[in-house]
Amino acid sequence: MKRRILVPLAAVCAVLAVTTSAGADTGTAAAGAGAGAGAGAPNDGWEPAPSPSWSHPAGARCDFAVQGSPVVDEVVRRTLATYEDGTKVVEYKGDLVVRVVNSATGASYDADASGRAVVEIRPDRSQSWYVVGPILAGFGEGGGNVPRGLYTVDGAYTLTVSPTGYKTLTQLHGSTESLCEKVG
Repeated sequence: MKRRILVPLAAVCAVLAVTTSAGADTGTAAAGAGAGAGAGAPNDGWEPAPSPSWSHPAGARCDFAVQGSPVVDEVVRRTLATYEDGTKVVEYKGDLVVRVVNSATGASYDADASGRAVVEIRPDRSQSWYVVGPILAGFGEGGGNVPRGLYTVDGAYTLTVSPTGYKTLTQLHGSTESLCEKVG
């Protein structure tokens, strides 16, 4: 089966507007895919998508070791499409606040990552994220078009991840905020 995916931000916003009118909250994306309940079910296919705690050694994202843990995690996901080649299109939403901590000093910041996203996850491990609102994004040295760091990215934007893990952030409107600076 040949397919062509053109997902301009306007189309994503239209999808999000339709689901938002059904009473949905804003949310965030987490890499994964789920098999939700069938159409017409009370939850419309949404299932929990818990965000794990994480840590990075000094130099990986910030000049110091940094860790994060969700303090509010109401993220849910639903699979919108699954293609013959194994590609899945998954929507994420829900409140997410992550406490980012400088492991050496204990300085912390509660980062809002409650953006809403539609994520195309391919069998080769590449991904395309179409996002409105804030998420947390980490970039390693030489690992993307954004300098090494840990950021809150907000606004309307796309984030593509190559099969090798290289990340390309394209902001249509919005901002990035360095969390390394917040807790440094």
